[in-house]
Amino acid sequence: MTDSHRPSGAYPMYPSYGNGEAAYPPPPAYEPQRAADEAPGAETWPPPPPQSPPTGPDAGTPKPERRVRRPVALLAAVAIVAAAVGGGTATLIGSHLDGSTAPTASGSAVSGTTVSQSSAGTVAGVAAAVSPAIVEISATSSAGEATGSGVVVTADGEIVTNNHVISGASQIEVALSTGKTYTADVVGTDADKDLALIKLQGASGLKTATLGDSSSLRVGDEVVAIGSPEGLTGTVTSGIVSALDRDVTVAKDEDQGQQQRQQGGGNWPFEFGGQQFNGDTGTSKTTYKAIQTDASLNPGNSGGALINMSGEIVGINSAMYSPSSTSTSGSSSAGSVGLGFAIPVDTVKADLDTLRAGNGS
Repeated sequence: MTDSHRPSGAYPMYPSYGNGEAAYPPPPAYEPQRAADEAPGAETWPPPPPQSPPTGPDAGTPKPERRVRRPVALLAAVAIVAAAVGGGTATLIGSHLDGSTAPTASGSAVSGTTVSQSSAGTVAGVAAAVSPAIVEISATSSAGEATGSGVVVTADGEIVTNNHVISGASQIEVALSTGKTYTADVVGTDADKDLALIKLQGASGLKTATLGDSSSLRVGDEVVAIGSPEGLTGTVTSGIVSALDRDVTVAKDEDQGQQQRQQGGGNWPFEFGGQQFNGDTGTSKTTYKAIQTDASLNPGNSGGALINMSGEIVGINSAMYSPSSTSTSGSSSAGSVGLGFAIPVDTVKADLDTLRAGNGS
């Protein structure tokens, strides 16, 4: 607080009460304030207590009184703090009454469940989210039976797979991840892109996969592959994108696919860089731009999903290189060596309407 001093005579003189200049008591320095509803002339406080008359040379001269300046800002701040504390106290009491704990600051809140947060960006999280939408396909033809994989894209049972998986098939059986089986019909095929669309009979409420954006892929991105190699349903492998826009050539005629199944090799033949792998592709062939991955692929992965770490389908696995085995087991393949190829999902999305219309090459 600050004291205000003025020289003698700086204040106006007020008339004295009573007789003479030394009349007492002197009037107050300022007229007292009245309440808004107080009538004029009414007393607002008791009179001041009696004091001894002033003596000395300055007797009779009213002395300036000190004005006390109220710290308005401080009072306002105290009122605000009191209100805040009061509100916090009410919240705390309310939380104890209803049996819950006191609320924490909003900045510390974590959205989503613990499971989804801990599994985000992990192979286990991707597998758990996408595996229910990956199926095993068994295609029977006059040449034998072929096993492949497929991706469910609609709840009523539309499934995308490779053309070479169902090529020439007279009967198609599909097994879900739950073990339930359906009979499927061919809706449309596109041999030029090695794609096919089949549909389950009487299916509904199926778990579907999310088709992502293959144009956003970069070399080195982590990916997950899910399929049914050698009939092992729901097999999960992982790796990275090894290269993009690889020119892969595959056979597109039915006879070549049947010949491979009859030989028991199980590996779909393809060409890359002018060389043939896993057998002869024949004279009828097609070439497409593929995603190369080192995720382990084996016979039966064809038609399965290549997935990014957000759980989106970025490719349909279609070919893999398998060197000849020298073992005496009779197997004509030695398994994956980290050279796999997938059809970009952007190609699949662009071709879906054509496949649904039953058109194709």
